[in-house]
Amino acid sequence: MTTNERGIFKGKVAFVTGAGSGIGRAAALAFAREGASVVVADISEGSTQETAGIIEKQGGRALSVRCDVMVAEDVRAALNKTVEVFGGLDVAFNNAGVEPKKLAPTAELEEEEWERIINIDLRGVFLCMKYEIPLMLKRRGGAIVNTSSGAGIIGIKGNSAYTAAKHGVIGLTRAAALDYASQNIRINAVCPGYIDTPMIARFAGGAEGRARVISEEPIGRMGQPEEIASAVLWLCSDAAAFVVGHAMVIDGGQTVQ
Repeated sequence: MTTNERGIFKGKVAFVTGAGSGIGRAAALAFAREGASVVVADISEGSTQETAGIIEKQGGRALSVRCDVMVAEDVRAALNKTVEVFGGLDVAFNNAGVEPKKLAPTAELEEEEWERIINIDLRGVFLCMKYEIPLMLKRRGGAIVNTSSGAGIIGIKGNSAYTAAKHGVIGLTRAAALDYASQNIRINAVCPGYIDTPMIARFAGGAEGRARVISEEPIGRMGQPEEIASAVLWLCSDAAAFVVGHAMVIDGGQTVQ
């Protein structure tokens, strides 16, 4: 299979964080299949190179960059490299994030763990948008999707830092969307449920944990990374031209129970 040279993102440049695995990798591959030149960004250099290699084997264009979204200079350098290699930026999927090391009641949560999750899952999204938006303004428009979670719209017992960060992503997305809607930059969010990724494998543990996770999904299964990627591409496409500041829940019915 080769990249579709007549894809809906032909001639566009896409920047994807957390692209070394899971949802980020699925989105990077999907953007490439639809003709975009894709910047594959992740803190794991080996994983980004692997994702970029898959894109190139399929006939696409990819740039692998190591980027720690907690570090402003890393984000700025990755986006400068994007412009240097591909000429600009049109769409971005700010997806990098981490799960809690363990569940704990709020008063028992270590301060260092709170800061780690907030810095990566929320501050990282802010830093990415801070440096992506000026590049899109130079192109007179663009689209951004940020990854929130089902935990961004409901409370999760024993998971206060992650819940706060993901609620924050939605608030940040809505405020930024209003800031730039009149300048032809659309900003939205996705709120995945349990998706079959390495992150969920770490969170759920073994077979018993996996079964518990699946039992919480009314649809009777976990989602696939490609299902989230499809929503991200739609939100970034002209088909979603009237969608602004929306938090799209993709969770198999988990949060409507």
